[in-house]
Amino acid sequence: MSRVVRFHEHGGPEVLRIEHVDVPAPGWGEVQIRVKALGLNRAETLLRAGTYIETPVLPSGLGLEAAGVVEAVGEGVGGLACGDAVSVVPPVSMVRWPAYGELVTYPAGSVVRHPSSLSFEEAAAVWMQYLTAYGALIDIARLQAGDFVVVTAASSSVGLAALQIAKMVGATPIAVTRTSAKRQALLDMGAAHVVASAEEDLEIRLKEIAGPQGVRVVLDPIGGPIFGPLTAAMSTGGILIEFGGLSPEPTPFPLFAVLAKTLTLRGYLVHEILRDPARLDAAKAFILEGLESGSLRPVIARTFPFEQIIEAHRFLESNEQFGKIVVTV
Repeated sequence: MSRVVRFHEHGGPEVLRIEHVDVPAPGWGEVQIRVKALGLNRAETLLRAGTYIETPVLPSGLGLEAAGVVEAVGEGVGGLACGDAVSVVPPVSMVRWPAYGELVTYPAGSVVRHPSSLSFEEAAAVWMQYLTAYGALIDIARLQAGDFVVVTAASSSVGLAALQIAKMVGATPIAVTRTSAKRQALLDMGAAHVVASAEEDLEIRLKEIAGPQGVRVVLDPIGGPIFGPLTAAMSTGGILIEFGGLSPEPTPFPLFAVLAKTLTLRGYLVHEILRDPARLDAAKAFILEGLESGSLRPVIARTFPFEQIIEAHRFLESNEQFGKIVVTV
């Protein structure tokens, strides 16, 4: 028997339960992992609440990221062996492949031997944030040296990953956060500039920073009224990539800015990368290179023991964290 986290009804963190289940041996092409750490993601709170893009059959497991040690290898798997330290690339379906458990099974293609310099906690905090940021900034926007890039919700795990990736390729990252409380921490993480949107005029500040060149790339998980000042500060031919929609307010379409500057406003899901083997291989190579060189380093906001999964979800929904929340198993 192995402990897993499941929910039998949709709702707040309190619906999560730790239960004991039998875990079958890995099948053909699968790898079973003894989990040491889990990385938490906003998508898991949405699945739990019943508002995610995937609809589970209840009771349901959940979770997208894990790191641990290979426990067993199914037939047809090469390149991995029992005892290997590995981490999991998020699957397209967390209902089919849930990560919250002591013993989990994944397709071999989703299992990566991460750099030995990473702890299990750090390894569990790698793939969702860096794949999301890489897919938007490098794969889609083709971010390059000399570009100005705005990253909103910059203290989130994806925001911090985006700042690191932007710095890695020589772009100028501008972090947007609500207040100035996290200003120095964001500068320490690689932001060239920090704008506190609740304390400063966002449009004016971005135009001051980027100057006549303007901001070519915007990475935003918020939406809502912020679209106005963001697009007003963008350069001709710029691209705004939206991957969240956290704002409870309607998102206006900035028609005149889009027309005048021939802007691209693009919705994005990390599933675009996960579903394309060639693009995923390129992303893995980029991220592993950055991890090995030290250019990319996961930031852990706080760790919780497995028994405190409810408290971990509550902290995730508080929006107080700077970086990734990790649960140790």
